[in-house]
Amino acid sequence: MQASWLAGIGCPTGAKTFNGTTTSPFTNLACQTGDSKDQRNQGLLLAKTGPGSTDASASAELRGVKGIKNLTELGYDIRKPLAASDARGSHCATSPRFVITTKTGMQTVSCNALTATATGAGWLRLRWTIGGISDVLAISIVFNDGQDAAPDNFGAAVLDNIDVNGTLVGRSGGDGDEGDGNKDKKDGDKHGDDKDKAKESGDKEHERKDDGDKDKEDDD
Repeated sequence: MQASWLAGIGCPTGAKTFNGTTTSPFTNLACQTGDSKDQRNQGLLLAKTGPGSTDASASAELRGVKGIKNLTELGYDIRKPLAASDARGSHCATSPRFVITTKTGMQTVSCNALTATATGAGWLRLRWTIGGISDVLAISIVFNDGQDAAPDNFGAAVLDNIDVNGTLVGRSGGDGDEGDGNKDKKDGDKHGDDKDKAKESGDKEHERKDDGDKDKEDDD
């Protein structure tokens, strides 16, 4: 299992290209808006090696979402060409999916339930808009499809610009550092409650911690 933010694999917004002579600005058409604080073009790698029957999953927990009173939009950019159903590029089926926990229960939103709102070279922007989910307690992104899952048999996905109610975050922990699952987990255990209290309105930037090296059972 792996769930880590890594530099250089995200959807480029306001990046630069160099052809050996000239440096030019570059923004992928799928992500013309992005996380302005992401200075390293980070992307979230989610991977599961082996069959889907293995009782384990990679996951990333979104911080700062506790207390959202009206959740109306979720989404992300995925490293994949043309369409979510395309067998090329990142896996997009029942995983990666959002798992939303509220005071009254749990709801999931799979990748193949999202709608493409923008396309670029090798990237798609996917969105899910709803009438509203109230009293959010937690949101995570879970990946538990293995290498035997159609249509790609790839067992991995690269995401960027995770969207909650229109706020985009595309970096580890919101601090611009490369992801370290174990470090983020320890920091989350120590500081998570304080961050939740400071962001109960749900309107501030949502950060996230990565559980990159820890196998977790899929509660979905």
